[in-house]
Amino acid sequence: MQNKPISTNKTLRAGNRLLSLEVPLVAGIINVTPDSFFDGSRAKDLEAALKSAEEMISEGASILDVGGYSTRPGAAEVDEEEELKRVMPVVTAIVKRFPGVVISVDTFRSTVAAQALASGAAIINDVTAGTYDGNMLSVVAQNKATCILMHMRGTPSTMGELTEYKNVVTEVASYLNERSKEALTAGVTEIILDPGFGFAKTAEQNFTMLRNFHHFTKTGFPLLAGLSRKSMIWRTLKTEPANALNGTTALNMAALIGGASILRVHDVKEAMETVILFNELKGKPSIQIP
Repeated sequence: MQNKPISTNKTLRAGNRLLSLEVPLVAGIINVTPDSFFDGSRAKDLEAALKSAEEMISEGASILDVGGYSTRPGAAEVDEEEELKRVMPVVTAIVKRFPGVVISVDTFRSTVAAQALASGAAIINDVTAGTYDGNMLSVVAQNKATCILMHMRGTPSTMGELTEYKNVVTEVASYLNERSKEALTAGVTEIILDPGFGFAKTAEQNFTMLRNFHHFTKTGFPLLAGLSRKSMIWRTLKTEPANALNGTTALNMAALIGGASILRVHDVKEAMETVILFNELKGKPSIQIP
């Protein structure tokens, strides 16, 4: 197996769909958890999740990212049975009602990943980059799925104490490069990298990464930016997550300029507008919100 990154900058295969990355994509967040840091993203039941999915698709989301385990700083642990109970009905229902959309599942457990992929999900978004569960990468490979590998340290309850870096940009890039090699060796061929804004990083370190986001493009893999309503925004602006949409839009544009291929967001309409304006700024053909 090839053990060096290969360029996937132009297209991304997700299940039976081939997504063009010529124009950045938007992934809408559907949290089926009671304790996500932004309560506006919480789907309290199956119908609420489906309503959110329908709205996000109509606004231009190419990917829906479903999560049943909150990874906000200090989040409580959720057992496997509870995570499956939260995630699987939503994945199954979205596949049935919206068969054309690409579903990503935010999990670090291979058992959850396996069931989600068998039910129609195409992407696994693993905040531990396959380090928590030794079977994760092989499960993704066996299902010919896409894997999002994110940088973090520790767990949601401990990551706030693990923010010592000599150079946050080079250390995060090195980690992602190594994890992508491990994924390739395991047989995963479709990889997305996420530097992990807010995960074991201070606000200053987050801004340093964003300022140098182009550095992460050297891996050759598509980059995901997950900045939506995070504390680096609302704490800097001395507000709260509910009032962090404008700040999110500003930083999403910075990520796009730096080379992001995917924006993971709570607010799809505003992210799509950002992509459209970015596209015009780059002098590329116009796109329209559906």
